Amino acid sequence: MDILIIAATDIEIRPTVSYLAKTNFILNTHRFRIVRGGIGCLATSYALLKEIHTQRPDLIIQAGIGGTFNNPYLPREVIAISSEILADLGAEEKGDFMDIFELGLIEENEYPFQSKALDNPHIATINHISIPMATGITVNEISTAKERIELLEKKYKAQTESMEGAALHYIGIQEKIPFIQIRGISNYIGERDKSKWMIKPAIDNLNKVLIRYVNSIPF
Repeated sequence: MDILIIAATDIEIRPTVSYLAKTNFILNTHRFRIVRGGIGCLATSYALLKEIHTQRPDLIIQAGIGGTFNNPYLPREVIAISSEILADLGAEEKGDFMDIFELGLIEENEYPFQSKALDNPHIATINHISIPMATGITVNEISTAKERIELLEKKYKAQTESMEGAALHYIGIQEKIPFIQIRGISNYIGERDKSKWMIKPAIDNLNKVLIRYVNSIPF
């Protein structure tokens, strides 16, 4: 099986890359490829499609850190994203945000969307180590304004935020390639004091889970 692991930056998956390098990137007959996708949906989409068209993988794993709203998931925790929503594609109108669905540019259930979301159709079977699952939003900037954060949390009822997740879900669904997004929570969304972010613990825990995941892929 050919497995593609993609992350926005090298540092997010460095421990896992070092671990796989010791096995020449082969575990239990599975061959692993590592890709640095870059920051944001645009860079991630290009990197994914380039890899898919060069050599179509059997599984895509996206790994990285992300923020959390004030909900049960705390910094340091590791979660798998079951569903992604594009949360900044639309227009500002009278102090409110109207997404592409509310603007009538696309129907809420127009493929590959389901009620505005990009659901992972494989998550029930592919999350074989039972990583706690959450819903996520994808934005092109880290949310810091209190009013904006409250709007996003109320509007989409998501637990996490990233800058690349929707790209994986959109392409994985369209290309019909099984995929999973695994994230370590590094901060509360809106926390501007970076000294309070738990980036290193989030990365450490993310890679512990990721190494356990790649070692136990059953198919």
